[in-house]
Amino acid sequence: MTTTVHDDQAAPWFVDFQDVWLAYNHELLQQNHFAVEAIDLKVRQGEFIAIVGPSGCGKSTFMKLTTGLKMPSMGKILIDGQPVTGPLKISGMAFQAPSLLPWRTTVDNVLLPLEIVEPFRSQFKAKRSEYVERARKLLQKVGLGGYEDKFPWQLSGGMQQRASICRALIHEPKMLLLDEPFGALDAFTREELWCILRDLWTEQRFNVILVTHDLRESVFLADTVYVMSKSPGRFVVRREIELPRPRDLEVTYTKEFSDIVHELRGHIGAIRQTGAHTTT
Repeated sequence: MTTTVHDDQAAPWFVDFQDVWLAYNHELLQQNHFAVEAIDLKVRQGEFIAIVGPSGCGKSTFMKLTTGLKMPSMGKILIDGQPVTGPLKISGMAFQAPSLLPWRTTVDNVLLPLEIVEPFRSQFKAKRSEYVERARKLLQKVGLGGYEDKFPWQLSGGMQQRASICRALIHEPKMLLLDEPFGALDAFTREELWCILRDLWTEQRFNVILVTHDLRESVFLADTVYVMSKSPGRFVVRREIELPRPRDLEVTYTKEFSDIVHELRGHIGAIRQTGAHTTT
């Protein structure tokens, strides 16, 4: 397994988990029953990380901690140098289900965060035309030019997911959190969206945390892949992906790429069989 020591000179980190533990309620805490435990994670500004692991290992719980939807039972979380004390405004999120509002057009679905999140909310009426133009440009970047005024039921699943990613990015967040965003799509559409996400990230360099079951997806997109153990989840493997960028889909057919995927699959297989913690 390849690991690289963090360069402390690059600190402060954009994401900084310091020995974070979470029990879902006081009773479970009293029983020392944790959903995630001993999470130490440091992520540089602009880094793209992916998290993989067996079902139920705590990946989604980790995401809730990162967005401030859950507070840790023990430990400390800093995002962009600030302690997390509640839901973050600097992040955008997209999930496996696009969850577009059926009565709103594509562009109006994308605009939704600007109607809700300050400082955009208070300026929305005055700047609506500017925001609409921003949304249309973003939709064109992801291949939805001409579909801006269509309703969700007029879009394919892949188109809806593109719109969902635009909605997550419209307020120009510093961090994008993706929870199995392409899991329900066919392989061809999924790979198209990998490339769209790659291009958006390359252009804007926001931080990305991707939770996925697709090891090929994690290796193609991420700078670093983390493997979580069975519940209670903790990070047991950290694998830097040293494939050169920019990455095209052709890289997924190379031996170097396949070797990394097989290595990660071996770690997850060992976790499933034994449940034992692996050390990096």
